[in-house]
Amino acid sequence: MTAGTSAPASSAGSVSPTSGVGSGLDFDPIARARQQWTEQGWVAAADGMAAITSLMRAHQIVLARVEATLKPLGVTFARYEVLMLLWFSKRGSLPMKVIGSRLQVHPTSVTNAVDRLEDAGLVTRSTHPDDRRAMLVALTPTGRELAERATRALNTEVFERPDLGTEDVRSLVDVLTRLRRSAGDF
Repeated sequence: MTAGTSAPASSAGSVSPTSGVGSGLDFDPIARARQQWTEQGWVAAADGMAAITSLMRAHQIVLARVEATLKPLGVTFARYEVLMLLWFSKRGSLPMKVIGSRLQVHPTSVTNAVDRLEDAGLVTRSTHPDDRRAMLVALTPTGRELAERATRALNTEVFERPDLGTEDVRSLVDVLTRLRRSAGDF
């Protein structure tokens, strides 16, 4: 950013996930940065900078809401995603490699999440019956119950109240789907 430009506020302390109270600024720092981009002659980049910066800030805001909802249940969003992937599977279990592929994360991230879930008694890990080289992760009854409680909490506190109208939510999903598709996400 140029001298004198206020960077977008960080998620630490700037937005309360439950109250919606912002940073106290009386202006939009991203709009200000966009204006300054234009003033610097970076007109072709100004809209893209504003869009990407807004997307990143929105990610911080939404993640803070999600994590605040899950924290009392003792699970992070990354671990919740693993629990729900197993919950939706036909047998309540999946190979580690499939979990990583479906969640689109690095194998190390899957291992870390599964280690923590296993330590908490929410999943078990065993050798795959058809391939001794692969590990199978299975949801425990306690893990299934926590996944259901966490889903109820997220549905009530976050997903049913995204702070956008129905049409805006659909439009946002459409735009982000196009972005993901063009990036080769699927």
